[in-house]
Amino acid sequence: QVQVVESGGGLVQAGGSLRLSCATSGGDFADYVMGWFRQAPGKRREFVSAITWTSYTYYRDSVKGRFSISRDNAKNMVYLQMNSLKPEDTAVYYCGATRSIIRDSATYESWGQGTQVTVSS
Repeated sequence: QVQVVESGGGLVQAGGSLRLSCATSGGDFADYVMGWFRQAPGKRREFVSAITWTSYTYYRDSVKGRFSISRDNAKNMVYLQMNSLKPEDTAVYYCGATRSIIRDSATYESWGQGTQVTVSS
């Protein structure tokens, strides 16, 4: 089973950018679709973006055109470049690995501890 560790969160003003990283170990990285989810206080964890081994990408509508997901298969790393950040993007961001339904958090086998992203207005 793959293990993941997220990093790169922080505090940024609206309109700013952050790049999240997800380091993976164990398992076979090629077996997994890697995804980013986020959870704001009092809300459910929601899908943000995902990427397949062949770099096919998925995004939730509210981040299309602003966020970009990528993966480095040689380094077993996944990245989420977040531009034009908005206060409503504030949440804890989690990286996860799935071999099943991409937009359903329940199908993810592994989660990291999360990284806080705070966007001030």
